[in-house]
Amino acid sequence: MTEPILLTVGDGIALITLNRPERLNALSYDLIDRLMAALDRIEGDADVRAVILTGAGERAFSAGADIHEFSASVEQGAAIAVRDFVRRGQSMTARLEAFKKPVIAAINGLAFGGGCEITEAVHLAVASDRALFAKPEIRLGMPPTFGGTQRLPRLAGRKRGLELLLAGDPFSPEHAREIGLVNKVVPHDRLLDAARELAGRIVRHSPGSVGSVITAVTRGLNMPIAEGLLVESGQFAALVGSRDLAEGLAAWRERRPPKYVGA
Repeated sequence: MTEPILLTVGDGIALITLNRPERLNALSYDLIDRLMAALDRIEGDADVRAVILTGAGERAFSAGADIHEFSASVEQGAAIAVRDFVRRGQSMTARLEAFKKPVIAAINGLAFGGGCEITEAVHLAVASDRALFAKPEIRLGMPPTFGGTQRLPRLAGRKRGLELLLAGDPFSPEHAREIGLVNKVVPHDRLLDAARELAGRIVRHSPGSVGSVITAVTRGLNMPIAEGLLVESGQFAALVGSRDLAEGLAAWRERRPPKYVGA
């Protein structure tokens, strides 16, 4: 059987590929479970400083949930569907959102439904000029269930988010950039290079400080600013005494590039 997830590591970057191109990289239960396992594997690997997530083939990043599999769960009732489908998908997007290493989505084609929700959850995203996005769950008679009703309005604003969620129409990569869903749009043949360039601008910094920024931003967005400032303070305090903070300060004083070895 073809592995639903491919993982390669090089130059400090883990490349994870959703690998069901014949099904437009639909998010089967097995694929989600394998993706979670891959994240578990690289989380503690000091050689991995950033993650790029993309789709196999030329047509899709991910067209969303595997509808045939999901339908079988729905037929068994709400409890089974929530347990097997909703909780699995929400756990995946929450894991990506809270991952301590930067996760960059390289959107190489269709990003519909769950594929769009992955894009919403990851820290950064680069889209091919051939990409296409949509929130089509409304056409199935349901809301998004992997976090799309919550994250998209936070990114795009309530009215723009609701228009996309309620109409269900596809939208361009340029519109995705305008509403803050992706950071940039690049020619299709430069997609992975652009994602690697972005990752390179991040991994030159201390891994501890990168992780602290991700944690402070991710947690703080869902808090009043006073509580978010406490998170920010706590993230700084956790780095006091670390080798990387000492090196960063020493390098600044000595007017030289820092040589980080890990917090």
